[in-house]
Amino acid sequence: MRLPFDPPLPPMLSKAADALPGGDGWQFEPKWDGFRTLLFRDGDEIVLQSRDEKPMNRYFPELVAPLAATLPERCVVDGEIVIVGAGGLDFEALLLRIHPAASRVKLLAAQTPASFVAWDLLAVGDEDLREAPLAVRRERLEQVLANAPPPVHLSPATRDRALAEDWFRRFEGAGLDGVMAKRLDAPYRAGERTMIKVKHARSADCVIAGFRWHKTGAGTMVGSLLLGLYDEDGTLHHVGVTAAFTSAMRKRLVADLAPLRENALEGHPWRGWAEAHEDANAKEQRRPGATSRWNRGKDLSWEPLRPERVCEVAYDHMQGTRFRHAAHFVRWRPDKRPHDCRYDQLEVTPAYELERVFGARDPRRATPEPRQGS
Repeated sequence: MRLPFDPPLPPMLSKAADALPGGDGWQFEPKWDGFRTLLFRDGDEIVLQSRDEKPMNRYFPELVAPLAATLPERCVVDGEIVIVGAGGLDFEALLLRIHPAASRVKLLAAQTPASFVAWDLLAVGDEDLREAPLAVRRERLEQVLANAPPPVHLSPATRDRALAEDWFRRFEGAGLDGVMAKRLDAPYRAGERTMIKVKHARSADCVIAGFRWHKTGAGTMVGSLLLGLYDEDGTLHHVGVTAAFTSAMRKRLVADLAPLRENALEGHPWRGWAEAHEDANAKEQRRPGATSRWNRGKDLSWEPLRPERVCEVAYDHMQGTRFRHAAHFVRWRPDKRPHDCRYDQLEVTPAYELERVFGARDPRRATPEPRQGS
């Protein structure tokens, strides 16, 4: 490719914070819940690169033509691939794209087409913009995407901290999971954690209904606990896992959970999943025994437990009926009855019209003039 630099390029990364930074000189953007993507274009050649520096063109073929029609002839853009569903951003639909069969990917591309949200311009023509401050890169990005039609979008941005805090509250209803903060005077530092992300954090009481052994081997350490919540009809649903334990706790859990393993499958609400592992895989359901879409060879088999213990976990947000990321173990709750662990304890986020997020492209509304506050 005839660009100032060639792929792959490690993307600039972020570190977590509990609140938005104060003071001047910051740009704030929504945190998109999708696949981080660096886009390299040289004429007819377009490369979509993942966060771990792997090509992604085969998984999102529907994006190539719109990107070619919208972007400059030669450029490098940082952004996110997302899929918009009825309830906002749909990360589950993105996961389905990681499929070995091209025919399956083609079908999904027609049924649930993806979008590309751009937030940084790293090169255009022969110019390498990585050493330019963000304020300059943002101004250039707004120029090249001034009239970009869907499915290509310019991410909203603001220097107004109060507006960013408002976004943090409202945009979650569209499936966005926080706000990013970036220094306006900072260059693009590939592979470095220079951005700040502020995500939603909540807690929930969940039933422990199973576990997976640690990768070091069965019988030695517990890898993760399988979490469940009851619906209003009394059905226990698998909502995710909690896995961030010390080695000492992993070993202790083997003994602690041993009594709950006795006759656990008898009457277990997920017994059908254990007995129909292959069927769950074929239907690509994210059940306790289903294979990973990222690593088809990874063993995700699980051990049932009698659903009698409750723990409190911290989570950022829900994706449909599941925790979007692995939940963080907080503490055991022996004072809680398993059947009291229901969905109705979770905070309900009002839906937000995603087109209003995508549509915030007027610099007078979404982004102050580039020289202000820099």
